[in-house]
Amino acid sequence: MQSIENITLENWPVSSEDNKSREATYHFAIKQAGVNLDFHLQKFFRSRRLSFHYFDTFDELTIICHRFPVDAIVIAGKTEFYRELEMVKAIKENILLSIVPVLLYHPDPEPGTVVAAYEHGVAEFLYGEWMEKLFEVRVGRVLDRSHRDLAVNPSTALPGPGIIEQEINRQLRLGEEFAVCYADLDNFKAFNDYYGYVYGDKIIRLTGRILRDIVFDLCREGFVGHIAGDDFICVVPADVVDDVCQWIIKCFDAFVWYRYDEPDRERGYIETANRRGRMERYPILSISIAVIVNRDREFKHVGELSRMLADLKKATKAKPGSNYMLERRKKY
Repeated sequence: MQSIENITLENWPVSSEDNKSREATYHFAIKQAGVNLDFHLQKFFRSRRLSFHYFDTFDELTIICHRFPVDAIVIAGKTEFYRELEMVKAIKENILLSIVPVLLYHPDPEPGTVVAAYEHGVAEFLYGEWMEKLFEVRVGRVLDRSHRDLAVNPSTALPGPGIIEQEINRQLRLGEEFAVCYADLDNFKAFNDYYGYVYGDKIIRLTGRILRDIVFDLCREGFVGHIAGDDFICVVPADVVDDVCQWIIKCFDAFVWYRYDEPDRERGYIETANRRGRMERYPILSISIAVIVNRDREFKHVGELSRMLADLKKATKAKPGSNYMLERRKKY
């Protein structure tokens, strides 16, 4: 499990210069053999800050894509490319990695290799004589399309509602036992009104990072999505759902305390206008998690889960502090 110190430092407020630098960074996951595609990418994007993350195995790539906001996966080499195509297939079958565009380069591929690459879902296959400007434009267009069309939440870079629905439907088709966790922050609007939207967004990003790190640490096959605002979805194997929820609550309660100014921490609450315009005291932010486990293929489509989760979330939020609650009733 990642340490509290590491996550806290990574989410600590940064200066405007640091923010500017982070916005200008492209992250590439690169696997290359016999070619130096990173050298050409460095030339392509002279005006941008680049970060290269090298991998050889699918597992190494998975870890990279969980730790960094990867803009593109680049695979280049001079081999027969059979293993590379198998890796592309595995990438596109993984619900989280599938949203990252894959770029291939080979100086002299077989025609069937090019066809198979596009059939497996590569965004672009660069091959033949190296044509600097043409390849630069093609790579740039891939990144532009990805940034335009990527169905992720802009604050957390987590998959949005469309991909969340795809993942739950995929789990339903598999017919295995799994748990869906609907996480929601308590009193977030009051915090946002009191401290301002910039600090509210930092809370959202912190929450997304906590959920992503804990789910990935406890089950790499798990999934985390961001519906909108302060609402998140986790999909995990049923046998780890208690550990996942307990760790989320433990970490959230530890980190969020330091998002308040010291006088507010000492009081244990903030005071701001409610929806009726009257001043009201609001306790320190907490997190509520509603959990439904799909046992014995009980649910047939995502709408059934969504309806029960909405009702269970209300019951969970009615309890003070951070809590999680498993649905014990039968489907209705």
